[in-house]
Amino acid sequence: MTTKKKSDGGRGARALKIHVKDKRKSQSSRAWLQRQLNDPYVIRAKRDGFRSRAAYKLIEIDDKHHLFKSGAKVVDLGAAPGGWSQVAKKRVGERGAVVGIDLLAMDEIPGVVFAQIDFLDPAAPGQLKAMLGGPADVVLSDMAANATGHRPTDHLKIMALVETAAEFAREVLKPGGIFLAKVIQGGTEAALLSALKRDFTMVKHVKPAASRADSAELYVLATGFRG
Repeated sequence: MTTKKKSDGGRGARALKIHVKDKRKSQSSRAWLQRQLNDPYVIRAKRDGFRSRAAYKLIEIDDKHHLFKSGAKVVDLGAAPGGWSQVAKKRVGERGAVVGIDLLAMDEIPGVVFAQIDFLDPAAPGQLKAMLGGPADVVLSDMAANATGHRPTDHLKIMALVETAAEFAREVLKPGGIFLAKVIQGGTEAALLSALKRDFTMVKHVKPAASRADSAELYVLATGFRG
């Protein structure tokens, strides 16, 4: 790896830009690693003790739309590595409860209960309610299906995942609850939005600044669950 100074637009300071030149890695791997090393949100996450840059997406969404209340009960679907669970726990406070689930293992987060289970398991909703001590105020999903590199296929895979997450949310949310999930733009979101509008008083897309500008990802925010 090499570094070179990069102008900040004439404000005096000059940041170091890291270039990855390891020929043992593929060009795509080098490009991904270089973007990660130079991503300001990745750098901030390391500085602030968050496990992923995605933490800032949730912070920005909550700052604007006020998802979390003190004492709220939250489910984080696909929680690993734990960035969203960290944010949720900070925001709901000591009286609040956060339960994260994932097929992957996740290192312990103080105050967060984690279960390595499949949310598609028919027993999962009941298990989550028992872990929370009742129905949830908020269900979060930052899940993404494994990418194939074929954009239409990837879009359909993540939309199927989000639709399943929405069904899960309907089973565990209390009236007035909130559902937030990542989606990918691609033309099939209308059916999901229509279904959510039947069960929530307000449904809209949000795109936080921490989402990369060249990314097709959006978040669907559904509030006021009718129960």
